[in-house]
Amino acid sequence: MLAYLVRRIAWGFATVLGVLLFLFLLFFMLATPDDIARRAVGEKAPQTVLDQWKANHGYDKPRMWNPESPADTMLFDHFRRMLTFDFGRSDADDTPISQRLRDGSGPSLAFTVPLFVLGLALGVGLSLFVAFFRDTYIDRATTVIAVLMMSVSTLLYIIGVQFLLGKLLRWFPISGFDPSPEVILRFLALPVIVGLLAGVGSDLRFYRTVFIEETSRDYVRTARAKGCGEGRIMTHHVLRNSLIPILTGVVMAIPFLFTGSLLLESFFGIPGLGAMTVDAINANDFSTLRVMVYIGSLLFIVGQIATDFSYTLADPRVRLG
Repeated sequence: MLAYLVRRIAWGFATVLGVLLFLFLLFFMLATPDDIARRAVGEKAPQTVLDQWKANHGYDKPRMWNPESPADTMLFDHFRRMLTFDFGRSDADDTPISQRLRDGSGPSLAFTVPLFVLGLALGVGLSLFVAFFRDTYIDRATTVIAVLMMSVSTLLYIIGVQFLLGKLLRWFPISGFDPSPEVILRFLALPVIVGLLAGVGSDLRFYRTVFIEETSRDYVRTARAKGCGEGRIMTHHVLRNSLIPILTGVVMAIPFLFTGSLLLESFFGIPGLGAMTVDAINANDFSTLRVMVYIGSLLFIVGQIATDFSYTLADPRVRLG
């Protein structure tokens, strides 16, 4: 198992290096440092201001090769900063990116953790219920509803929920965020509801398929022959033996709770990391955007490794070689 872990970490490190190289080429082969500087300080700024801005942000060095000092290049500085977690300052407002990450992680986790827990419980619970009534009108009707919910755009859910629960009924604020314990649930209610509506359809379809496939296994027929009730079979046998596909999605999703939701945070005014990423895209903030992509790649690799090891906990027959 240790050898497997070392191999996965080595492949993960190589993947991260590839992501960083692709990011650098994507930004600096399509835009020059002068272009980035003009977007930051203004199109009509004099060249002296552009040169000073580039010097302050490390964009005044040769991009990929410097014969006098090979380490004194933007490419080397790019890899050094990311691999040592020296994220520097934002190109848009000169704010330390590490501080923005600390400030945004709290609102993101306050939103994504309840959405993740409630979505998992709702998806698995409804899927078990539908699988219990498989091949009945309940199963067919629920499947049709799930497909319809999957077909609706998330933007439509956002508009509908904001109008109905926020503007018409005035139960919750339409947007905004307040971390005070007395009111934080009111601000998180609408985005969590939208997230549940947008995701429950696909979760229901996936988990229902997994559970119904397990009900045809030999061990289920043996349990029925021994006199086990259908409810006990679904909760104690089918659910337990379906942990592998469930863990595949669950463990992979956990690391990305830190990065938030780009769409929902932007529309509901949650100052999390997802909204910060959208702001970086709109402002052509390369420094912040590359940090978010880098963190996303690290979290993806950690999620993959954690998923593999979670298989051994769910099923002792699984061996990592």
